[in-house]
Amino acid sequence: MLRLMTHNVWNYDNNSPAWKKIGEDCSALVRSKGFVRVYKETLPDIIGGQEYSALMTDLVKNECAIAGLKYSLVEGRFTPILFRADKLELLDNEFATYPDYIEGFEGKFNDAFTKSWNLAVFREIKSKKIFIFVTTHLWWKSSDLKIKETKPKNYQAYSDEAREYQISLLNKKINQYYDKYQCPIVLVGDFNTGYNSKAVKLLFDNGFHHAHDIATDFADETSGRHDCYAWGYTKEYRNTPFESAIDHILLKGEPEGSVKEFKRYSPEYYYPLSDHSPAFIDIEL
Repeated sequence: MLRLMTHNVWNYDNNSPAWKKIGEDCSALVRSKGFVRVYKETLPDIIGGQEYSALMTDLVKNECAIAGLKYSLVEGRFTPILFRADKLELLDNEFATYPDYIEGFEGKFNDAFTKSWNLAVFREIKSKKIFIFVTTHLWWKSSDLKIKETKPKNYQAYSDEAREYQISLLNKKINQYYDKYQCPIVLVGDFNTGYNSKAVKLLFDNGFHHAHDIATDFADETSGRHDCYAWGYTKEYRNTPFESAIDHILLKGEPEGSVKEFKRYSPEYYYPLSDHSPAFIDIEL
């Protein structure tokens, strides 16, 4: 059994004035300790990260070592992969950022090269089974005109189309590795769009299944989001349905009945750590 996780840690390295004012600290130095607490409590075999700055990556690796968690790193700028080298062997790897500009769509659709994908091919040491693991982070703004009225900074025309284009690029790359290795694929990440979006449906049309839909023992119905930003954080999770979640785990070519559980991890101590709760699956390949 393997436990595979997706985790957006909020790209913010320093403490903010608003947090200092209330006597709290949102720096990477402080929050990294909380993330390692999550990993120690959940013990994932692979973590597909998003918004992991170089500083946060170094701090988490160090804190993991202190905690006795032995993770190796597959570098991927803001989308690294952490994995247990005592259980898994890395066979292949490729990383790329999504393009800033997309022909036919006005605007820029990447910020500081944080929107990217990282693909790794693993072999489970015990079973010798091979699988592909991919973590990605898609463009974040909305092209919904209602957002333009209420949160203009969060609006950008063609944002939905940009995510579809990014997924099409990623799907093409994944298919190249699938053709080469002929093994199951696990795709995780912050898609910045919900279950019913065109970007996710594009993956469904290409043979992917959402872990929520195929889990045999338990499927989490929460969305795993709350506010945690430079201005502060809320001490409650949003009471919104699974379909509105933007952190996804999808699979292709997996054995029938292989996904046992799909869960989000949202303890109270997580409120000041990130606006995204980590999600994970337990799977028998």
